[in-house]
Amino acid sequence: MGIIVVKKEEQAQGSFNNGAILENKPIGFPQDNGVQKAYSNLFYWAHAYSTEGSTIGLHPHKGFEIVSYVLKGAIKHYDTKTDKWWDLEEGDFQVIKSGNGISHSEELGKDSEIFQIWLDPNLNKSLSKEAAYMDYKSETLTTESNPNRTIKRIVGENSVVKLDTEGIEMLEVSLKENFPMALKPDFTYSIYILKGEVQLNQSQLKLNDFAIINDEINIKIEGEKGSKLFILSSPKTPTYTTYINS
Repeated sequence: MGIIVVKKEEQAQGSFNNGAILENKPIGFPQDNGVQKAYSNLFYWAHAYSTEGSTIGLHPHKGFEIVSYVLKGAIKHYDTKTDKWWDLEEGDFQVIKSGNGISHSEELGKDSEIFQIWLDPNLNKSLSKEAAYMDYKSETLTTESNPNRTIKRIVGENSVVKLDTEGIEMLEVSLKENFPMALKPDFTYSIYILKGEVQLNQSQLKLNDFAIINDEINIKIEGEKGSKLFILSSPKTPTYTTYINS
């Protein structure tokens, strides 16, 4: 399969409150009509942003593990499990284990951006678990640097974040120089361009473009200094039946 590129203009689009919050969705819901549907144990992925600030009202979730990463600005989060509002700023990460049911509301501040990603943690098990909410401040997440990149390890090896969803790793990578990256053969790599322009082998990606990589042993990541990528790896074939394959 190699590298599949989903340009921003090919992604599903969404909005709330008459356009006060806008979304492009590299992985949309089945009804969203984007070119890319769910795969691996990734069910949904939205990049939401607001220039004026707005609130998404209280709404329910069940089963899925829903993670949000604050890319810019600040958000507020309320849920029925903790019954309070939580403040999250740029670089912070939140996890909703929606389990047997939870409702939440979120407020995007002025000029704020977030990722929200729905993960399938094996619904046959998660639907019977108590719901839970956790947040993680940016400074608690591991960051490592070398001459060609800085990596913020959000989920995975050496991270304080523990997910129920199998085999997930999330990294935010800032480029200093071009570098090769070895890939694990049984995993799919999903890459979103947060800043700059980046070339993955022979594929060119611009801001907000998305790439899915399978069956590659190595990729060469090339881009101008300061380019930034969000990289999520997930198992090609989870050990359990996912929602989309049930």
